[in-house]
Amino acid sequence: MQEPTITPDLIAAHGLKPDEYDRILQIIGREPSFTELGIFSAMWNEHCSYKSSKKWLRTLPTEGPQVICGPGENAGVVDIGDGQAVVFKMESHNHPSYIEPHQGAATGVGGILRDVFTMGARPIAAMDALSFGMPDHPKTAHLVKGVVEGIGAYGNAFGVPNVGGEARFHPSYNGNCLVNAFAAGLADADQIFYSAASGVGMPVVYLGAKTGRDGVGGATMASAEFDDTIEDKRPTVQVGDPFTEKCLLEACLELMASGSVISIQDMGAAGLTCSAVEMGDKGGLGIKLVLDHVPQRETAMTAYEMMLSESQERMLMVLKPEKEAEARAIFEKWDLDFAIVGETIPEDRFLILHGNEVMADVPLSKLSSSAPEYDRPWVETPAAAPAPALPVITPMDGLRALIGSPNHAHKGWVWEQYDTQVGADTIRRPGMGAGVVRVHGTRKALAFTSDVTPRYVKANPFEGGKQAVAEAYRNLTAVGALPLAATDNLNFGNPEKPEIMGQLVGAIKGIGDACRALDFPIVSGNVSLYNETDGKGILPTPTIGGVGLIDDLDDLIAGLPAEGDLALVIGETRGHLEQSALAFEAFGIEAGDAPSVDLGAERKNGEFLRQNRKQVTSATDLSEGGLALAAFEMAEAAGLGVTLDTGDIGQLFGEDQARYLVACGPSAAERLAAAASAAGVTVTTVGRFGGDSVTLGGDAAPLAELSDLYRSAFARAIRGDLPDHA
Repeated sequence: MQEPTITPDLIAAHGLKPDEYDRILQIIGREPSFTELGIFSAMWNEHCSYKSSKKWLRTLPTEGPQVICGPGENAGVVDIGDGQAVVFKMESHNHPSYIEPHQGAATGVGGILRDVFTMGARPIAAMDALSFGMPDHPKTAHLVKGVVEGIGAYGNAFGVPNVGGEARFHPSYNGNCLVNAFAAGLADADQIFYSAASGVGMPVVYLGAKTGRDGVGGATMASAEFDDTIEDKRPTVQVGDPFTEKCLLEACLELMASGSVISIQDMGAAGLTCSAVEMGDKGGLGIKLVLDHVPQRETAMTAYEMMLSESQERMLMVLKPEKEAEARAIFEKWDLDFAIVGETIPEDRFLILHGNEVMADVPLSKLSSSAPEYDRPWVETPAAAPAPALPVITPMDGLRALIGSPNHAHKGWVWEQYDTQVGADTIRRPGMGAGVVRVHGTRKALAFTSDVTPRYVKANPFEGGKQAVAEAYRNLTAVGALPLAATDNLNFGNPEKPEIMGQLVGAIKGIGDACRALDFPIVSGNVSLYNETDGKGILPTPTIGGVGLIDDLDDLIAGLPAEGDLALVIGETRGHLEQSALAFEAFGIEAGDAPSVDLGAERKNGEFLRQNRKQVTSATDLSEGGLALAAFEMAEAAGLGVTLDTGDIGQLFGEDQARYLVACGPSAAERLAAAASAAGVTVTTVGRFGGDSVTLGGDAAPLAELSDLYRSAFARAIRGDLPDHA
C-alpha cells in the first residue's frame, strides 16, 4: 500500500502545528514517513505529552513519607502500613464519551483499571465523576443513559465495586460532557511493578487481546475541540470487553508472581506507540518492533494502524528471556494472546519493521521526554464583582429548589445500576459522602471521594482549586479517615486562549497550596484540555480524587442520626451565598466570588473531628447547598425529620468552608462542646433530629413529601427518557 504524501493539510489533520512539524524535520533530518508522522502526532499531542501543563504540574506537591511512587507511572502508590500499599489514579474519557457514550465510558473504566493492575495491584474500588449539559438539551438524556450503562456494564462484568463519584448538570457541558474515571487497588508495598525497561536484547512481549482498527487516532482526537464534524470522529472510539480484561488482570497478576516481568505498561492512549516509547525512554533504551508478529483481528492492517490503534485490554511487557515458556503458558491458559513483538536495543532508536520494510526509525528519546513544552501566555482571572442580594425566598422553597434539581437530587438512579458490593468488602456505598472499602482480611479500611465545584473555579480559579482539595479532605475526614493522598483530573477548555490558560494556572496554584497545607500530596493524575465545542468551553473542572485510611473499623463514622440526636456544626458560618447552589438552582444566578478557603481552619477542624469521632454518630461536610441541604440529606437517609433553629437564608444555605455537620446524643454533644472549647474550635448546636417533618426556622413540610421529590427528581429531570428507579 502506497503511503500518503505528507502535505500541510495532512500535518494539520494530525494536530501538529507548522513549527512542530519543522521540529520533527530537524530531529530526523528528513521528511517523515506516514507512520512516523502518526507516531510523532500521537506522542506530541496534548493528551500524551502534557505540553501546555507540564510547567505548572511540576509545582504540585507529590512527595511525603506515605508516598511510594508519585506521578510519572501508570498510577500513584501510597503506603497504608503492614507492608501494603494502595495504588490509584483518575483519568478522563471525555471526548470518546460524547461521541459514543456507552463505549466511551466503558473503555474509560477499562483503561483506568489497567493503569492500576499494571502496577501489580488488584482493583478494589472505582468511582466516576460525571458532568453533563442541561437536562432539557437534546443530547443530555442520551448521554446520561449511555454513560451510566457503559460504566455499569464494564465495571459490573469486570467485578469491581463502584463506591462513589459525582454527577452534575450545567449548560457549559451541553457540547462536551466529562467522564472522569477513578480506580484503586491493593498491592504488597515491595511488589510494585514499573514501566522502565532494562537490559539490552530483552524480549518485548505483547499481551492480551488482538489489535483492531478501533481507536486509531483516539489520542489526537482527545486533544482537539469539537465542531460540526463530530460524527466523523466516531471510528476513533474504542470498544471494550470487560470479560477479556478480567482474564488479563488474573493473567498479569499470575505473571508478576512468577518473577517473569522486567517492566510492564498498559496500552492506553496512542496504544502500542505510547507504551513502547515510555518503556524505552524511562529505561534509557531503544525499542525495535516487528509488527508482523502483532496479533491482529483484522486483515491487511498497516503499520500506521497497528501503531496508533487503541484497541482495549492490551499490555506491553519486557520479559526475562529464561521465563518465556512459563509466561506464555500463563497467557495461553487464560486464552489471551502472548507474542514476542520486538526487543530492547542500546541505541536511542524507535525502529518499526513491517513486511521486511522499515516503516519508522526515529530517536526514541525525542518522542517522549523531549516533546514540545509550552509556557503558554495566560491572564489571571479578574476578581469577581460582588453579587447583588438574592431575591427573597422562603427556606422551604429554597430547599425544594435544591432537592428537586438533578444536581442535588438523590443519585440512586445512577449508582443503583452499578455493582457496589462485589468483593463483599464495601462498607459504605455511594449516596452520601465518601465510599469506604475494607482492606480484605484486616481491620483497616480505605475511603474514596471525588470533588470539585466548577462554578467556584470559574469565578476564582485559585480559591476554587483550593476548595476542591479541601472538600475531598473533609469528605474523607467525615467518615473518620485520615486523608493520605490525592489524584487530580484537570478538565479545561482551549489552553491557547490566555483566559483559559489562566484558569488552569490559577487552579493548579490553589490545588498546590491546599495539598501542601493539608499534607495531601498529588500522586497521579490526568490533564484533559480542549474541552470545547464551536469555541465554547466547559466550566473549568479540576476534579480531585481523594484517598484516606481508617486504621481500625472502630474508628469509622458511618452511623445515621437517631431520634433525639442534636445537630451541631463544626466551624464558623458567615453565610456566603455568592456562586452558591441556592443562587444557581433557585434563580439561575452565577455571580460573585467563590467562598474563601482558610486552610488552617480546614486542617484544625478536620483534625478536631477525627480526634473526637467517638462522640459522633454521623457526620458530613458542608459544601454546596450548605446546612439546609446537608441536614436534609442526613435526616432523609435515616428516615427522620429534622428541625433547624434558624430561618436565616445565609445561615441555612451559605457555603462557607471548613465546616462539618454532625449528629450526636445530648451527653456526647456536651463532651464535644467541651473538647471544642479546649481546642479553640467553634462548635454550634443548630437543631435536632426526629419526628416526621423538616422544619427550617419555623417553615415546615412533611419529610415524606420532600423525600418523594428528592428521590424522583433525577429521572424526571431527564424528561422520562429513563426509567424511574426511585
